[in-house]
Amino acid sequence: MAQDAQSYFDMMRKFAGDFGLPKVDVEKLIDTHRKNIEALGQSAKVAAGGAQSVAQKQREVLEAGLREASELARSYQPLGEPQQILAKQTEFAKKVFDIALRGAQDSAQLTRQSTSEAVKIIQERMKESLEEIRGSIGPGGGLQGGEKP
Repeated sequence: MAQDAQSYFDMMRKFAGDFGLPKVDVEKLIDTHRKNIEALGQSAKVAAGGAQSVAQKQREVLEAGLREASELARSYQPLGEPQQILAKQTEFAKKVFDIALRGAQDSAQLTRQSTSEAVKIIQERMKESLEEIRGSIGPGGGLQGGEKP
C-alpha cells in the first residue's frame, strides 16, 4: 500500500515536472491554513468580547434608568403646584433620555471598536496568508515538502 502511494507521488511529480508546473511546499500550505484557523478563532474571541461589553453597557444603562425612576417615585408628591409636578416629571424624562442616549452612544462605540478589531485580525491574516502561499510555490515541477528523493 505504501509502495502504491509512493509510486503515485512519483508519477505526479514526473507529470508536474514534464509540464513545468510550479513546485508546491505542502507543509507550508498546511501551516498557512493552521494560522488562518487560529486567526479566525482570535477574531471570534474579540467579537465575543465586544458583544459581552455591549451587553454589560446595556445592563448599566438599564440599571441607571431604574435608579432614576426609583428616585422619582420616592420624591413624587402628587399634592403641590401643577408647575412643580410638571417640572419634576420633565426633569425625570430628561435624565432618563440622557442616560439612554449616552448608553446607546457607548454601545455603538464598543460595537464599532470590537468589530473593527475582529476585521483587522482577519485582514492582516489574509495578507500574511497570501505571502505564505506565494512562498510555498516554487519554480520547476513536482511537489516539495515531505517529498522523498
